Amino acid sequence: MGMAAEAQFHVLAVDDSVIDRKMIERLLKVSSYQVTTVDSGSKALEFLGLMGDVHGNPTIQSASVSSHLHHHQEVEVNLIITDYCMPGMTGYDLLKKIKESSSLKDIPVVIMSSENVPSRINRCLEDGAEEFFLKPVRLSDVNRLKPHLLKSKFKAQQQQQHLEQQLPQQRELEQQEPDQPQQKQQQQQEKEEEEMESIEQKVDEQEQAVQSSVKRKIVEESLSPERTRPRYSGLTMAS
Repeated sequence: MGMAAEAQFHVLAVDDSVIDRKMIERLLKVSSYQVTTVDSGSKALEFLGLMGDVHGNPTIQSASVSSHLHHHQEVEVNLIITDYCMPGMTGYDLLKKIKESSSLKDIPVVIMSSENVPSRINRCLEDGAEEFFLKPVRLSDVNRLKPHLLKSKFKAQQQQQHLEQQLPQQRELEQQEPDQPQQKQQQQQEKEEEEMESIEQKVDEQEQAVQSSVKRKIVEESLSPERTRPRYSGLTMAS
């Protein structure tokens, strides 16, 4: 049952030495890991989807790497183990490229070397390598990979759960976005209606003021002394 659980982990092994590459492949398969091997750092980057060499220039894709890339679309890489001394791109260069990639930086990287150089080992560990194995790699070394694989898997699951939690919120926002123009239009219409009501109210008030003024003027004119009954001063009474 333990072996079946480990079988889900996929390791990418990088080494320019055929002998060392076959050795690490055998040790990983004995430990029930799925293994893909490449002979250079540039091919490792191609397999991982970073289509460029150490200087960022595009590389020509070989037929073998093309098949690897097609296979990689279906298989996730859970760990990378790479030789340090390789022509063209060293294992340290490959480590730096992976850690600089936003999509690959969480993949654990292990460095191997036949040279025990403390400064080299410290530099790799400080820049993100999980382990530094001295060659020849033994089965006991491979057994030390499991905690890193489990840690990486747990972190990936947490990120997936976080994305799944954000997805409903994103969908809800996307559903609300088409309604926003309609809401703005409705708000604008309501605002215009309020302005029209305000204008009509002011017009009514002005009309009422005018009517009141006219009535008042009529009343004042009817009460004016000049509007009293005419005097008959020019007539005399008969005696």
